[in-house]
Amino acid sequence: MNNGYHWLDTVVIAAYFVSITAYGVWLSRKIKNSNGYFLGERKFGWWIMMGQAFGTGTHAENFVAQTGASYQLGFASIWYQWKNMMITPFYWLLAPWYRRSERTTVGEIIEDRYGKKMGVFYSVFAILYFIFAQGALLKGGGKVIAVAMGDMLTVNTIVMVMSLAFLLYSFFGGMVASAHANFIQAMMIIILSFLLIPFGLKAVHGFPGMREVLNGNFFSLFSNELGMGAFTITMLAINGIVGITAQPHMVSMCATGSTERAGRVGQTYGSFVKRLVTIGWALTGLIVAAMMIQRGQHLEDPEMAFGFASRELLLPGLTGLMIASIFAANMSSASNYMVNTGALFTQNFYTKYMQKHPTTKQLLWTGRFSGVALTLLGILFALYVESVLHAFLFLETIAAFMGIIVFGGVLWKRANRYGAITGVTMSFIVYYLLNYLDTGAVEIVYNWKPDIFGWAMLAGFGFFILISILTKPEPEEQTKQFFDKMDRLSDADSLDKDGKQPLARKHGKDLILIDLPSWFTKERWKNFAFRYREDWTGFLLATAFIGVLIFIAWGILQL
Repeated sequence: MNNGYHWLDTVVIAAYFVSITAYGVWLSRKIKNSNGYFLGERKFGWWIMMGQAFGTGTHAENFVAQTGASYQLGFASIWYQWKNMMITPFYWLLAPWYRRSERTTVGEIIEDRYGKKMGVFYSVFAILYFIFAQGALLKGGGKVIAVAMGDMLTVNTIVMVMSLAFLLYSFFGGMVASAHANFIQAMMIIILSFLLIPFGLKAVHGFPGMREVLNGNFFSLFSNELGMGAFTITMLAINGIVGITAQPHMVSMCATGSTERAGRVGQTYGSFVKRLVTIGWALTGLIVAAMMIQRGQHLEDPEMAFGFASRELLLPGLTGLMIASIFAANMSSASNYMVNTGALFTQNFYTKYMQKHPTTKQLLWTGRFSGVALTLLGILFALYVESVLHAFLFLETIAAFMGIIVFGGVLWKRANRYGAITGVTMSFIVYYLLNYLDTGAVEIVYNWKPDIFGWAMLAGFGFFILISILTKPEPEEQTKQFFDKMDRLSDADSLDKDGKQPLARKHGKDLILIDLPSWFTKERWKNFAFRYREDWTGFLLATAFIGVLIFIAWGILQL
């Protein structure tokens, strides 16, 4: 079966591209100020939040990397994407942190916790993170689209075309357009990811046909031989739970909902949708591997597998729809990153060092122009990076090192700026030193290795704790104000008599993870079941979903 790229696909791409861009620009008419541009005025419903979590967290490099990995290594490679699944229930516990902070960026949250200089330090990291993230998703999209179009255009040419498109989309649309577009693209990616499978199974004569030509290890859910054993999965999970707390777009992902629960549902179950769709990507990789063997062919680059499947398996028009969805998914993800980049620069640099009393108009346009300027560096990174999988894991790793100060700073009141900066610095030093000793080469992006990552994290947290204990604590009033916000609802209909938001404990919405050491006090356990009702019930339900997804994957592999 070889449908190839058809003229009808070009028509579909053009029509879809024009319509989704026009929709984003049309939504931009609602943006009147920086709050609307950066946060959508915190009015999104839970369904929009789910779509935003899935859409922003799912872009081309994800299915490019996963399909390529399973094509080369087998189904067990799904844990490169599923690394966060075991800790997804914690998203339910973490999400309210960002809304209760009452801030626009994670940089401002860091400043509230550790002081102005640490806020600047984090903001520099966050901007670099967005540059790398945009580069990875653009390269991933370019790889898929180039192959799906029959190599009519080079990967880097597509990167440039895609960049021009989302820069226009992002400049006007803001968070409102990004969130709504993400919801639409999420639906399309879900449908089209699974649409490849029936066509693929027919092409390879079903599971019996695949089992005839593929090694049995390709159908394992876990594989020590492929380096996907318990230790690797554990390291990937630690990478995920610590790293996600410091990802710069977490405020937009968790704090733009109309309620705290909307943020919880969106971040947690939008992520579970991604875990479900990942099964389809992994299975597609197996299908392409079988197709290549049956045809006596091979792919020069495993990360071309998803684009190959789209071109070879889908009917005319559907290939174009898949390509259009990849374009739009990347545009909406890049839009989210660009808006957040503009927010970081505006809130953490412009208002503090350049214009301390800006007008609403100045904030809005500064956010737009700074987002464009910094995004151009992301495009340059896209032209540099080759392996999308390693770029993806590199992003997660540097976020995990920075997550030491966010994760540790919320769980432990005694944490201070000296421990935070030392912990992050040592984790990077150990990571790059061990990689250099292992490879003998100096690189920006090393292949991710669980043992090296583990030692780096151990060093980072060790120095974080040690130096915090040995140096003076943060000012008492500063720490008190930070944690007082965490103890109060951010979406209450009315204020208490003291003019503050009501205490969450009175409504069953206290946060379990806040100041973990206090778990060793009697006060923490008083009326536990009611005080933490929202946390523990949501956590248990999310944990049950993990079992369901693993069972689905296991069941498919038994066919």
